[in-house]
Amino acid sequence: MNRRHFILKSLAAAGIAAMDPFPHHLFAADVKKFATDKIKLGNTGVTVSRLAMGTGTNGVGHASNQTRQLGIKGVAHLLHSAYDQRIFFWDSADQYGTHPHLKEALKYVPREKVVILTKTHATTQDEMKADLDRFRKELGTDYMDIMLLHCMMDADWPETKKGAMDVLSRAREDGIIKTHGVSCHTFGALKAAAESDWVQVDLARINPYGKVMDASVPNVVDTLKKMKSQGKAIIGMKIFAAGGLLNHMDDSLQYALGQDFIDCFTIGQESQAQMKDLLKRIPAASTRG
Repeated sequence: MNRRHFILKSLAAAGIAAMDPFPHHLFAADVKKFATDKIKLGNTGVTVSRLAMGTGTNGVGHASNQTRQLGIKGVAHLLHSAYDQRIFFWDSADQYGTHPHLKEALKYVPREKVVILTKTHATTQDEMKADLDRFRKELGTDYMDIMLLHCMMDADWPETKKGAMDVLSRAREDGIIKTHGVSCHTFGALKAAAESDWVQVDLARINPYGKVMDASVPNVVDTLKKMKSQGKAIIGMKIFAAGGLLNHMDDSLQYALGQDFIDCFTIGQESQAQMKDLLKRIPAASTRG
């Protein structure tokens, strides 16, 4: 183990949040990383852009900042502009109410050129079947690339959600979805995802300061590394802690970019200016020493 790896391991044990100032040189890449990099998502066979266009900032009750502020045309224009900048990964959810917004964007972008992730609160087989039919109508597509069980809170979710999981497994075999997994919002749920053979993709809350996360940075990191070693895909979320780390954006980006166990990440963007800012920040942050 070289000195850099030893220091990184020690920091993981202590928690990066204790480090002031942020140790940029320990996470600096030798070659710049870009929001537009094409990333193979674990063993799923799906390729995504490193940055996903998040559409669910404060997303609840079938609405989000994006839907409230931009409307269908505005969100569609933002997604179309991102595609023109070579960001082709769109993050949606039934909870955000953004399916019609993606449908509008697909009027201007070839369906096969983008990756659509969405999320469901279905529990039973009947609920999941109904969601698959409704989601495809709302999105205007025959298939979805990534379907996640949304916001798992309980450690026993693999039992309570078994009906929905069985339907998604069949849907993957039938080509209705390409891969499936979960988003987690407690450490118990995250550990259950690490133990589940059914999970192919995990949407995980991660940042260097432990804010709005399922547990301490070291505990989450160890669990995500375990999942990655199993071939699961890891998509990072809450990179900026739902706005709580806007004063540490470059640190948070560099941390996420410097982790081998994170395939890509989603960040909620509400304007062209925010999207263009991230396009500049990500490569700059990746190599800071």
